[in-house]
Amino acid sequence: MEKILISACLVGDKTRYDGKSSYSPIINKILEKYELVPFCCEVEGGLPIPRDPSEIQKDGKLINSKGKDVTKYYLKGVDLAVNICNYNQIKIAILKEGSPSCGVHEIHDGSFKNKKIPGQGVLTAALKQRGIQVYTIEEFEALL
Repeated sequence: MEKILISACLVGDKTRYDGKSSYSPIINKILEKYELVPFCCEVEGGLPIPRDPSEIQKDGKLINSKGKDVTKYYLKGVDLAVNICNYNQIKIAILKEGSPSCGVHEIHDGSFKNKKIPGQGVLTAALKQRGIQVYTIEEFEALL
């Protein structure tokens, strides 16, 4: 069965910055055809649950709402995810839209004013650069 990397919060893991999940019932449909490899870039990179929300700044750094540079944690998570994809020969990822790591089409604008702009999270960008197809959960459901 083909493996897919998926944001851990989408399968029900409480890994979001606020300690909640973003569980999607679509998961059951996906499990009929694929093996899922849940992964949270932020947690695996060393950030706690819950944590202060972070956003990508214009200079590319990831800063949390208290002004702390947390870029190194995100990049560590990206490296781990890339290694997992390489090891498991993963060619598809389903990631959480809007996240600074997983945003597929949108991310927050860096102002912490809940404004979204077109863009990609750091994990999405790294996976796409390596030829991995990245989808939102809604996009992937349409393909089933």
